Amino acid sequence: MSDSQHIEDVVVSLNAVSVKYTVPIVRFGTFKEYIIRRLQGRVRNREFWALNNINLQIQKGEVFGIVGRNGAGKSTLLKVVSRVLRPSQGSVRVNGRVAPLLELGAAFHPELTGRENVFLNAALLGHSQKDVEEHFESIVDFSEIGDFIDAPLRTYSSGMVARLGFSVATSWDPEILILDEVLAVGDEAFQAKCHARIGEFQAMGATVLLVSHNAHTVRSICHRAAWIDHGELQAVGNPADIVEQYRKAYSE
Repeated sequence: MSDSQHIEDVVVSLNAVSVKYTVPIVRFGTFKEYIIRRLQGRVRNREFWALNNINLQIQKGEVFGIVGRNGAGKSTLLKVVSRVLRPSQGSVRVNGRVAPLLELGAAFHPELTGRENVFLNAALLGHSQKDVEEHFESIVDFSEIGDFIDAPLRTYSSGMVARLGFSVATSWDPEILILDEVLAVGDEAFQAKCHARIGEFQAMGATVLLVSHNAHTVRSICHRAAWIDHGELQAVGNPADIVEQYRKAYSE
């Protein structure tokens, strides 16, 4: 493969990307208390870097895994790629239509029915009502929600919400699919369906970027993986090697 072909195949490129958060040193019980203290000039903040100088390139058609401990910066990285967050420093280039599933059910409303939430969520992803109507039956079938589709979402279990969220996000063929711990929910049979659907997307040339704490998932479906710790990229490479490095670092 020539250098020019290699560059053309890069669909996600992060160059010296850093994200800085500013948070209060003292936690406040209510928003009202925070406002009062802030008006009094008694709010002290601290800054921390959720991501620090991340350089990463992901190729078209890759299933790319990200591992790391809670708070390591994995979800922040996905939000940057999804354009939910803008980096404090550095640049991000994304070449393709992104379908992010960052937080299961985040765009769902508990008082609306599953049916209403399907149309709401799909609209937020940029799909027309007609388009959703054409995909609706397949969305419900894949999610295995059945008659609950017309029940309020507050009556759903977390697994049902997860299945419906995944089904909506993946019912259209994305060019770049971003998944944050999505495959950790649901029973084994549904997880197998999710893996199979990801495989179908990859076979069609889609790129999949996923965060998972499940070492088996990373090793079995990812082509490459990255390990992030304290906002810094520790290693990138073969999934089995990355998982082993990650495990060893915290078992010593």
